[in-house]
Amino acid sequence: MRALWFLLVGCLAAQPGFVANYDESKVGAYTLPDPLVLEGGGAVKSARDWTERRRPEIQRLFEEHVYGKTPPAAKIEFEVTKRDPKALNGAATRQEITVWLAGKQGPTMQILLYVPNQAKGRVPAFVGLSFTGNHSVDPDPAISLSTRWMAANGVGVKGNRATDASRGTAASRWPVDLIVGQGYALATAYYGDLFPDHRDGASDSILPHLPASNWNAIGAWAYGMSRILDYLEKDPRIDAKRVALVGHSRLGKAALWAGAQDTRFAIVIGNNSGEGGAALSRRNYGETVQRLNTSFPHWFTRNYARYNLAVDQLPTDQHELLALVAPRPLYLTGATEDQWADPKGEFLAAAAASPVYQLLGTDGFAGKDPSLVEQPVRSRIGYHLRAGKHDITRYDWQQFIAFADLYLRKGAVK
Repeated sequence: MRALWFLLVGCLAAQPGFVANYDESKVGAYTLPDPLVLEGGGAVKSARDWTERRRPEIQRLFEEHVYGKTPPAAKIEFEVTKRDPKALNGAATRQEITVWLAGKQGPTMQILLYVPNQAKGRVPAFVGLSFTGNHSVDPDPAISLSTRWMAANGVGVKGNRATDASRGTAASRWPVDLIVGQGYALATAYYGDLFPDHRDGASDSILPHLPASNWNAIGAWAYGMSRILDYLEKDPRIDAKRVALVGHSRLGKAALWAGAQDTRFAIVIGNNSGEGGAALSRRNYGETVQRLNTSFPHWFTRNYARYNLAVDQLPTDQHELLALVAPRPLYLTGATEDQWADPKGEFLAAAAASPVYQLLGTDGFAGKDPSLVEQPVRSRIGYHLRAGKHDITRYDWQQFIAFADLYLRKGAVK
């Protein structure tokens, strides 16, 4: 049945004719579900109402209709396999950690961890997954070269496997010098360790090893992010209560879902996460739910495809995903040349999540104008629109660090 499902969706994906709408006058009218109204009716009037009643309802809706239900952690084991105390010209200690995700006979994930050497006491950290492997984060030849499946269009990839020519090719997306220089640790892993990002990737993913039936790649990537945090909780150099979760594009979707479920993450950051991430699904602008499901049938639960032509019938929308992070700090981004990801829809979702943050005693979202470029909003829900294309850049990281400084540093706003 699963193979038949993917064949059907693949046929739909092959059909020509999709034209994205970039005209605000053609977005159409829509009504968003109210995050502060219970499924059976009745207003959410207190933090207790939210925590004990409405929040579990919304999470269940996303599990059933969008991302699938994430299973509890299996038997997780860790082993430090490499260590260099003089990485980055002595500025950091670099480690590689093997994570067994379902016992020693199960699949593994490889963590790359940088910890600043000059830090006094436990340090805060950023966590995120990479698209091209740990070896692409920095050109250091001592970093292990991934042996996992890689997309054929990757730099230095031959036969869907990385070569030495792949080393350091994603360094612009991971400014380790900046992160470490500002006193933060960085922990990352390759998303393909969890679920190879292609239509038939499920059989080589963690899914067959864990007890769940309706989740898919986004859920698997989110699961892996939480397992990185499991390791950081064991590392005496890291303050695991001050960990910011970061994701870009499809991994921004996964980061938002991971942060919504796992309240241990102190800050959640979605960079250019678009449709299925921070952007409102009911807005007919840029990428759509139908386009997601036809192009990437392995990302979401199969139930999500029910709404391809009936997005208004989705019982939830992405502002409620953002609300699941409340009251923890949340940061979103868009880019001027990335209209496919609907940065205005992300801005509007932040505004629609704001009442939940305010109910829980924070200032919510202070953004007023979605068109302002590179003028960061640093309320409890933060946001910036960067000039340029779909990417994660040093400018973005500078804003993430400034936002983290505001909420994670000693004496910071709580």
